[in-house]
Amino acid sequence: MKKLAKFFIVLLAVWALAACGNESASGDSKTVKVRIGVTGTDGEVWPLLKEKAKKEGIDIELVEFSDYTLPNQALANKEIDINSFQHIAFLSQFAKENNADLEPIGATVIAPMGIYSEKIKDIKELKKGDKIAIPDDPSNQARALKLLESAGLIKLSDDFGLFGDPTKIVENPKELDIYPVVAQQTPRVLPDVAASVINNGVAGQAGFDPVKDPIYLEDADDESVLPYVNVFAARAEDADNETYKRIVELYHEADVIKAVEADTNGGSIVVDTPKEELVKQFKGL
Repeated sequence: MKKLAKFFIVLLAVWALAACGNESASGDSKTVKVRIGVTGTDGEVWPLLKEKAKKEGIDIELVEFSDYTLPNQALANKEIDINSFQHIAFLSQFAKENNADLEPIGATVIAPMGIYSEKIKDIKELKKGDKIAIPDDPSNQARALKLLESAGLIKLSDDFGLFGDPTKIVENPKELDIYPVVAQQTPRVLPDVAASVINNGVAGQAGFDPVKDPIYLEDADDESVLPYVNVFAARAEDADNETYKRIVELYHEADVIKAVEADTNGGSIVVDTPKEELVKQFKGL
């Protein structure tokens, strides 16, 4: 009997040690692991967010993807828990095309899109017949065309919407050659074009200063850019998950905001758009 009692005591001690190993820093809850899909992990933001979350018993694992379509596929397939790499319009497009039940759960940043060039210093220097590269995915392509319109280079049809393409150009006085390429290639084609419309994040990864280097920059304060607010996204069934909500809250704390500014040279602006407004915008697209 004594041997049996000792066995159960040892077994209980082992179980207790294992349980302690799963507790958070506060000691009153177990660690929750969250896999977040991203398209880049360089800089201060993600390490800082991981550190802050760990103190609250949230173990963030970053899953990096090289292609913009993959994080949403992985989320829909339950290979990751949430992702953070895209704006509302891109998420809406993916959800509709793939019948995926995903939705935004929190805002991150607005990252103004810019027009870059290695050949000219001012947008007014573009000549007749010049070639301009734009991203080829529907949401960013439409955004790029709207940017060209705001720069006075083209005019779009009244029914252009959020996913219009070059066929919706109704006026092109300089007969510009609009050249769609994969978003990640827009910086690489600069030697071959007069100008290239480049996403903020892609520009930063290519070594550009997204504030100083564009020859023309999107107005981040314009209400029309709300569809281009970047978000955390989750499966709809997990939209109210308290752990995910806490991650969103941590992202908006002062030290993370400062890290975002440092990582992007001030090119990305952290915004705290209410979830309800994000979802309304998402469902209205």
